[in-house]
Amino acid sequence: MTNTQFIQLNQPTPHPSVEYWSVCRVEALFDMPFLDLIYRAAQVHREHFNPQAIQLSTLMSIKTGGCPEDCGYCPQSARYQTGVQNQQLLEIEEIVEKAKIAKSRGAARFCMGAAWRGPKPKDMEKVTAIIKAVKALGLETCGTFGLLQEGMAEALKEAGLDYYNHNLDTAPEHYQQVIGTRRFDDRLSTLGKVRKSGLKVCCGGIVGMNETRKERAGLIASLANLDPQPESVPINQLVKVEGTPLEQALDLDWTEFVRTIAVARITMPKSYVRLSAGRQGMSEEMQALCFMAGANSIFYGDKLLVTDNPEEDGDQRLMAKLDLEPETEENRRPLKK
Repeated sequence: MTNTQFIQLNQPTPHPSVEYWSVCRVEALFDMPFLDLIYRAAQVHREHFNPQAIQLSTLMSIKTGGCPEDCGYCPQSARYQTGVQNQQLLEIEEIVEKAKIAKSRGAARFCMGAAWRGPKPKDMEKVTAIIKAVKALGLETCGTFGLLQEGMAEALKEAGLDYYNHNLDTAPEHYQQVIGTRRFDDRLSTLGKVRKSGLKVCCGGIVGMNETRKERAGLIASLANLDPQPESVPINQLVKVEGTPLEQALDLDWTEFVRTIAVARITMPKSYVRLSAGRQGMSEEMQALCFMAGANSIFYGDKLLVTDNPEEDGDQRLMAKLDLEPETEENRRPLKK
């Protein structure tokens, strides 16, 4: 993607349906005084959402390890010695049982991840059966299965998948510093297939991978210029795992992460902005500022694929302290003035 064009993920239209964000414009947001930026993001958030409602999702790895990709952040790559054991695609019954538990604990969306470059045609029958079984529980469903071949997005949609997660990971200009086995355009190609099928898009990235602020702005600009914008935008803070190329990455200052949340909210006002990986290492105060800055979704459960996540009891206590509540159909609308 260049900085002067939109990436349209649906059928071409004469005019883009989203506001264009250049990298320079996004950088200018990052450069705002910290508290002014938080205040502006909070205002935008309240225009479109109830600031007291947090969408809860649970993420489960349904096929772990052995991925052929070389993503520098990922402990599931077969190229790195991280202690993650390869695990084949789980049986439907085990996945459904985990989904039932997630629903009983308040999760509204059940997200499933598989460590593939992309599913093979022979995998699709079982994957679609899993989606049908989880959907039958009354949960929203999300899948992150890698690069999709023609027709796969349609098959997932028909099975009952609601969202497809496919992150851009980082800015186009930083991409090859992190990943060498696929191109940035490969990600866009799969996102185009997902939009064409009618699935909702969950698409975000990771910060703290030795990128510059300008490159963080480039990631946000790339996301904000997707047309339509993603319905869900997970913002991950790098979890440094021993054995991966990024285990020695420089620590990102906590204020820079909060700034990233705020800038994502301002540039993508109608999207859910999710606090994702890295939350285990965030203080309650930092998370509170992220919610103030417009984050309104979290992963809820003790694991994010293969890395730790805050325990559910801890999340419940924090939400109670902040007077936050799980999002429902009834409370998701903006508060009346």
